[in-house]
Amino acid sequence: MIIFTPMDWLSVIPPIVAVIVVLWRKEVIIALLLAIYSAELLQMSPNWQAPLLAVLGTIERIVGVFDSADNSRLIIFSLMIGALLGFIRNSGGVAAMVASLVNRGVAKNGKQAALLTSAVGGVIFVESNLSVLTAGILSRGLFDKFGLSRAKLAYIIDSTSAPVCILILLNGWGAFILVLLNNYDFGTTSVAVLWGTVSLNFYPIITLIIVFLTASTGRYYGPLAHSKTVRIAAAGKSEEIAATKSRYMIVPLGVMIFGMLGFMYWTGNGDLAAGSGSKSVLYATTIATLVAYLQMLRARQYDHIRLVKIGFDGMAQLLPLVAIVLLALALGTSLSALGTGDYIARLVEGNLPVFMIPAMLFLAGALISFSTGTSWGTFAILIPLGMPLAISLDLPPSLLLSAILGGGVFGDHCSPISDTTAVSAIASGCDLLEHVRTQLPYALIGGVIAFVLYVIVGAVLL
Repeated sequence: MIIFTPMDWLSVIPPIVAVIVVLWRKEVIIALLLAIYSAELLQMSPNWQAPLLAVLGTIERIVGVFDSADNSRLIIFSLMIGALLGFIRNSGGVAAMVASLVNRGVAKNGKQAALLTSAVGGVIFVESNLSVLTAGILSRGLFDKFGLSRAKLAYIIDSTSAPVCILILLNGWGAFILVLLNNYDFGTTSVAVLWGTVSLNFYPIITLIIVFLTASTGRYYGPLAHSKTVRIAAAGKSEEIAATKSRYMIVPLGVMIFGMLGFMYWTGNGDLAAGSGSKSVLYATTIATLVAYLQMLRARQYDHIRLVKIGFDGMAQLLPLVAIVLLALALGTSLSALGTGDYIARLVEGNLPVFMIPAMLFLAGALISFSTGTSWGTFAILIPLGMPLAISLDLPPSLLLSAILGGGVFGDHCSPISDTTAVSAIASGCDLLEHVRTQLPYALIGGVIAFVLYVIVGAVLL
């Protein structure tokens, strides 16, 4: 029997506060700030100074995000992508690319545009942010051309990137998980255990099937069917630019993609999967932005002063989402210090029937990643819980691991405080809350099906 202290129970208050405020006020930044504040307040000794000290603690927690180089790179990258999008859009390259795809018959209608987007997101499995960015930048103009909302674009790229990355594990996701698995003796290699999860990782498989069926049929359900074309860009300001040359979009995008691969290889000392995703995406995006700037300068479309303004305008349009990314990272750190994830993990460690362990690990992964906004953090919490269970109870480690990985991705898809959700909104030019609200029903359907499948498989195999 596991005994919980009052602090254990209280540790779930901050994510609950965030969700309630988001649903009530439709305001993510206030929700995140209040969640961080409540997490800091819970860590204070109860006295009259605690409320004031929690305010100071909230400020320091946000400042502390920049103590991590990876976090700092993510923030800078989120700004740089705004400048890159500004250059590509104002160059006329997006309009030219859309016209070229339509004229060549690659994307004749909305269904083909959606299928092309999902295919691009599926092919680029090296890094989830790269997948989201490439598919989002390429498809913005196509979705506008055929009257598809940016929320639909955000759903497709978000629900393609992480599921593909967690199934095709030749990337940083696989490397990270292998590091966590190397501490355990399974009687086989960690690589074999990891590859064994592919066919058992039900949530990403179901999600990709739903995305493909949605894109190919052109049928959307729930809030997504009625979503408006909500954009981050200022209305009417840069969407009607005349077409010029497709290369103004293709070249920077190519530099970003191949630069990302090259830097993953370089930072991994020759091992692509061991490369640093945060370094690679920042370096590649920065160089791509510079290439886009030089292209426009060389074509004499704009002078240097005008290009600098375009770049900063692009960054400014993304500042609200960048602030959300910053606060989401701060909240994740604060919840880690509070022990929210550990508490939820221990809820599944009680007296459970053996056949329910995979399903409950999936549920725990969903709750942790939803509450903390991080799938990788969820893996780090639950793998040390699930793998000893597999060894001590002689359970299939790949089955338990797949439940943990799928749960982490599922909760991340549903969470309004997930940095991945924010990056998807950035890449598509969609309002963040619109993206969360419209994607949630699809994620819940996939999550429920996956949970039921883990119950069935557990009953059959265990």
